[in-house]
Amino acid sequence: MSTLRPVGRTLLRDTAYVALRDAIVRGELAPGEPVRDVELAARLGLSRAPVRDALARLVEDGLVETKPQSYTRVTRLDPRAVREAGAVVGAMHEVATRTAVPLLSAADVAEMRAANDRFAAAVAAGATADALSADDALHDVLVRVCGNRAVTATIARYTPLIRRLEWRLFATRGAWESAGMHERLIAACEAGDAAGATAVTAHIWSSLTGLTADTSD
Repeated sequence: MSTLRPVGRTLLRDTAYVALRDAIVRGELAPGEPVRDVELAARLGLSRAPVRDALARLVEDGLVETKPQSYTRVTRLDPRAVREAGAVVGAMHEVATRTAVPLLSAADVAEMRAANDRFAAAVAAGATADALSADDALHDVLVRVCGNRAVTATIARYTPLIRRLEWRLFATRGAWESAGMHERLIAACEAGDAAGATAVTAHIWSSLTGLTADTSD
């Protein structure tokens, strides 16, 4: 299903931003592709104003680049940018895990386990969108319980740079060992082992570094 379809009329700037961000992450708007607010507004069923606002946010996020009077286009995949984003996002997830583990309830752990079950099923089915959504849901439990707004905002801002590459390499990523790593993470969380859970989290996010070696446009 295409991400770029008419959207509702509430919070138009945010809705346009999410739709365009997801289209870039999924490759519906390809690296280097020119983007024009008039065309995008027509595809989304919006006026140009919220689309321009969304594009400005995407420039800040590193997903769109612009040169006045020349071009506005989707940025190309940049291995260095992915590595840098991965380092920042990984560090934030470590903070979230370390903080959240002592606060987790049995229901939180059950939510993580259910998300990992969905993740494993999606991986087996080759369902990229469902797998990455389930992966987010699992880690989001720790981010939510952590309650640190700076951590939450930083992860939200920089994760799309990483997801963009993960989406592209889903079929060839040797690892889809992630379900097993998730199980280790969940076990440590259930045991109240903050140090162990944080170490597993660090391993999960450091594995992203290897993805950049396969990047090419």
